[in-house]
Order: sequence, then C-alpha cells, then structure tokens
Amino acid sequence: MMKKSISKYFQKRFPGMKFLLLLLPLWGMGGYSQTLDTYLEIAVKNNPKLKSSYAQFEAAMRNSPQVSSLPDPTLTMSGLGRMIETRVGAQEARFNLMQMFPWFGTLEAKENAANLMAEAKFQKFLDLKNQLIYDVKSVYAELYTISETIQIKEENLEILESYRELSLSRFKSGDGAMVNVVKVDIDKDAAITEIELMNEMLIPVSTKFNLLLNRDLQETIFVQDTLKLSGLPMEINSEDNLESHPLLKAIEKEKASYIAEQTVAEKQGMPNIGIGVDYSIISKRTDASPEGNGQDAIMPMVSISLPIFRKKYKASREQAEFLVSSSISEREAMRNELQSMLAMTIYEYHKSEKLIELYNRQLLSSGQANKLYISAFSNATGDFEEVLRMNQDILLLKTQKIEAIKNGFIAGAKLDYLFSGDVNSNSEINKTP
Repeated sequence: MMKKSISKYFQKRFPGMKFLLLLLPLWGMGGYSQTLDTYLEIAVKNNPKLKSSYAQFEAAMRNSPQVSSLPDPTLTMSGLGRMIETRVGAQEARFNLMQMFPWFGTLEAKENAANLMAEAKFQKFLDLKNQLIYDVKSVYAELYTISETIQIKEENLEILESYRELSLSRFKSGDGAMVNVVKVDIDKDAAITEIELMNEMLIPVSTKFNLLLNRDLQETIFVQDTLKLSGLPMEINSEDNLESHPLLKAIEKEKASYIAEQTVAEKQGMPNIGIGVDYSIISKRTDASPEGNGQDAIMPMVSISLPIFRKKYKASREQAEFLVSSSISEREAMRNELQSMLAMTIYEYHKSEKLIELYNRQLLSSGQANKLYISAFSNATGDFEEVLRMNQDILLLKTQKIEAIKNGFIAGAKLDYLFSGDVNSNSEINKTP
C-alpha cells in the first residue's frame, strides 16, 4: 500500500523516469549481521512515529487535487412568487448556471506549491527513517557492549577462582599468606555485584530496543558476537556530499513551495472570470399571439470579479516572501549543524580506531606480563599483589576496547545517517523497474 502510493506519486511528478523507491529497502548496512538487518526491517515496518510521518506525507499528497480543481459551478433556480411578464409570455421558472475560472495559471501554481510541499514531507519522512535506523543501531551497540562486558567479567570470575586456589595452595604449603585468599574473595565479590548490575541494565536497554521495533517488550534479542567498523566513505571529507541530506532537501522543497505561493498570491490578485447561461421557461400568451409566443429564453452570461481590496493579496505575497527568507536561513543553520556533526563524528571514528589498536597492543603486552607475574608467584619469588593488579589492568583494557568498538560502530552509523542521501541515490537495492 505504501509502496504503491509513493510509486504513483513519483510517476505523476516525473513521467517517463525510473525513480528510487526509498521506503522499505535499507541502506548503509554493509558489514552488519543478518540479525541486525532483520531488526532494522522490523523497525522500519512497525515504528509508529515513522508511520505517522508517512501518513502526513500521504495527507500532503491529497492536497494537490484539492487546490488545483475548479470551484464548483453554481446553479440558481427560481419559480415561486410572481414571475416577470415578457412580450411573448410570463416566466414560469428560471435557471441560472455559472462556472467561475481563476486567472490563467492560478490552478497550476497552486498545484505546484502543493506538490512541492508534499515532496518536503516525503524528505522529512526519509530523514525520520534514517534517524530510526541510526537509533536502532546505537541501542543494538549498547546491548552488544553490555553482553560482552558481562561475558568478560564472568571469565574474570573464573580467573579469580583459579587465583584463589593458587593462593590457598600456597597458604596450605606455608609459602603464602591467608590475606591473599581474602583479597581474591574481595575482588570476586565486587565482580559478582558488577555482573548483577550489568544484567539489570540489560532490562531497560532491551525495553528501549523493542519499543523502537514496536514489538512485545519480552521479545528475545539476539546480539552478534562482534561489531565491525564499516570504514569511512571515500568522499567523507567532501562537505558538498551533505547537500543530498534529506533535511536539506526538505527545506529546499519548502522554499520552492513558498516561491510558488508568491505566484499564487499574484494570480489571486487578478480577476476571476465566470461563464454561464440563463434559461427561462416562458408560458404562452392567451390574449395575443406575438411572434415567438411561449418560446423559452436562453441567454449566455459572462461575469468578472473585481479584486479591489488589495491588502489581503499584498499580505499573502509578503507572507510567502518572509517564509522564503526563513527557509534560506533555516537551511544555512541546518547545513552548519550537519557539518559540525560530521566533523565530530569523523573525530569519534578515528579516535575509536586508534584506541582499538592501542588496546590490542596493550592487551598483548599485559598478557605476557601477567604470565610472568603468575609464574613468579608460583615459584615463591613474586608478589601476589602484582598478580591481582595486572589482572585488573587487563580487565579494564578489555572493557575499554569493547567501549571503543561500540563508539566506533555508533560513529559509523552516524556517518551512514549524515550521508544517507548519497547512499540512497547510489544503492542498487533501492532501484525499482
């Protein structure tokens, strides 16, 4: 139903052209798992806010035939009371049919303004869909981070348990202190509490995710094992590519609509022309027999409106001019905002890449150092305190790496959003025959 309506609309506006159908297909998802793709499809299909935006677009499409149609003709009938006496007989009934025609080009200008505003609504719908896709990806990344952090902390619990057995064995053999066992128990207790809190955090984040998909809150969510950074587009540093962003396109369409409204205001200040016919039913005279006795009368009519009260037309034109000026400023402000967002997003993406590389190197070195500490402690030549400290450092590095992956993934999703116009126009999946 939604596809068919959009297809009909664009075929009407751009006859003979193959257009890009941008409703249900998804873009910018290279490198993501099929699970995430499925969630994005569900969100686009079910999200109530997106449905509302689409309904507004549909409503705007229905405005064009309203404003581009001629006013209804007027039919006047009279037949009661004392009718006029004519030379060839008395009037029995009179019918008057009149059709008014706006000034040349008025209806076309109104239709153009309405169609441009509908196109602006469609661009806003596209932006809302792109924003929804970004939100779903962002919350999905949060779920990934929480689940991975829980897994790391559970693995750390097993490591701490092995440390406890090692320190307890050393204590029983008389080579270690009982305080080492107590320290491990303290770290284990803290780790258990952190895992419990992370599991509790899954509830509100899962709720938010399912609400974005507009489905049952208890629905199970499957999260992939890893998130991959999609890489920066080749044209990432070209600010001109932001020109195709749906928000900027929407403002451009609105401005064009307001310019068309100026034309409408000028046309409405011109006279309206009416063409009609007056038909009178005449009864025959009985007291005489003049030529044409009882012959009905038909009289063509022409009328013209006199737009002499000019204030309203002037105000309508000035209103459209101010709206055009507002659109120009709004577009400049929006472009500045998108450019600022782009610069920060690129920084966040590069930052995540560098941090991931750093954490990988540090984890490799820390793992080697940790083995040396454990070996030294096992041989009664090392300090158990160093073993626990290094273990905490490794745990921190692992969680920081997960956070960096999440931030990089979200930054990539934001870049997909910022360059959604280019992706939409180039993606093969969006082309329809």
